[in-house]
Amino acid sequence: MLTIENIAAAAKRLAPHIRRTPLMVSEVLSETTGSTLAIKSEHQQVTGSFKIRGAINKVLGLPPDVAKHGIVAASSGNHGIATATAAALKAIPCQVYLPSKASPAKVAAIGRLGANIITIDSPDSGEAERIARAAAETTGAAYVSPYNDVDVITGQGTIAVEIAEDALEAGLDHVDAVVVAVGGGGLISGIASWFKVTSPSTVIVGASPANDQAMIASIAAGEIFTPESRETFSDGTAGGIEANAMTFDLCNSLVDVWTTVAEDDIAIEVAAMIDNHHQLIEGAAGVALAAARRYASDHPGASIVAVSCGANVSSIALSQMLQITAEAKGAR
Repeated sequence: MLTIENIAAAAKRLAPHIRRTPLMVSEVLSETTGSTLAIKSEHQQVTGSFKIRGAINKVLGLPPDVAKHGIVAASSGNHGIATATAAALKAIPCQVYLPSKASPAKVAAIGRLGANIITIDSPDSGEAERIARAAAETTGAAYVSPYNDVDVITGQGTIAVEIAEDALEAGLDHVDAVVVAVGGGGLISGIASWFKVTSPSTVIVGASPANDQAMIASIAAGEIFTPESRETFSDGTAGGIEANAMTFDLCNSLVDVWTTVAEDDIAIEVAAMIDNHHQLIEGAAGVALAAARRYASDHPGASIVAVSCGANVSSIALSQMLQITAEAKGAR
């Protein structure tokens, strides 16, 4: 079950295997927005992304008779890296299905971890999920969903435990809002499930790139569907949502505010993180930071946490984002 008790238990179970990432107040963002804006730095996490939390929580709980048949996952990249890492930890064979548009840097990382990679003939990560789940059912392997699994969501929710425990030391006597980038919705579902019980007044803000916003469009429509999408720097949130995904109902009931972010704004936040904090983040993290900057500017005096979800960006994507930022500065 997805409960705060299970999330708290997962936090203790995962502690030996993950990094407790810092909650860092950004003086630059705080000064420019008039709010206190902190960054939960999951871009410094093991594997370079929050995804390791859910993957390890799932894999550690697999019974031996299931694990012996191996693990199957589908991913746009980060979940594949996390699942391959978790599988290696338990010495379990791992197979990862990837869409054709998966980041080459992330594909290479999965391969280095020893997983068997299968790239499907489609750019849609949702199609990769369907094929991977069918393969797992055929072979008896354990399917590790990137978001549509209570153990995975529970693992992602451990981020909320750390935010709550570290807030005071970081200079936040309360958390008015938490801003999270949303793809399939596993991360925000876990975080929101914790805060809505322990701090009901905390506003949960879900953000997606304007170019690829399957969950936002589905919530607006009242049913899961895959809208038309365009290329986005936020490859970590890209793609459709699995039919009957439990995250749809969770997001519908737990997320207070939805917002979208333009590609130029994603690029600007990635560049700003380098300039202001000398740290590298990926496009999905840029989505959360851009949305948090906007929310903070609209709510001066608030204490806000942006979840910087990952750092697995390719050199090609990074150079494109830096070029966009340079052009934007030159136009001023």
